[in-house]
Amino acid sequence: MPFTPFHFGPHTCVALPLQRYIDVRIFVGANVAIDIEPLLVMVYGFDYPLHGYCHTFLFGSLVGLLLGLIAFPFRKLIGKAMSLLRLPYSTTLLRMAVSGMLGAWMHILFDMRPYQDIKPFYPLSANPLYGIVSAKAVYGTCALLFLPALVIYLYIVFVRRIGTETVS
Repeated sequence: MPFTPFHFGPHTCVALPLQRYIDVRIFVGANVAIDIEPLLVMVYGFDYPLHGYCHTFLFGSLVGLLLGLIAFPFRKLIGKAMSLLRLPYSTTLLRMAVSGMLGAWMHILFDMRPYQDIKPFYPLSANPLYGIVSAKAVYGTCALLFLPALVIYLYIVFVRRIGTETVS
């Protein structure tokens, strides 16, 4: 989905309730990293599928894993940024790496439905979820999920107040 912001609603709805187990920033950030590929294709007009290798589980896993590994040295800076959003932040290298992979997989699962050019099980060319729902339905669902994502965020910040964890 070259319109990455559509992924923020569903990713946030999944990630925020699981923040004790996954790194929300890396999980959500992985969807941005995956869509760098179609952005480059659109901006530079490459003769390459809009959803190429990064939109496969094999290479998407590598993108997510790499994102987690690259972000790890910056975890204290990320923690400070999250304090501005009043979200607690505690992470490990393993949590960041796994969160990147899971975020990439979720991105690919969403994009499999409306885009025929995605080959998620590369080197196989099958996309078993293509056409199950329309692109319009996927975009609409993603847009609607911004509201519960906001409600979950507000609940965590103002009601639940998980505490003041620090980066380890």
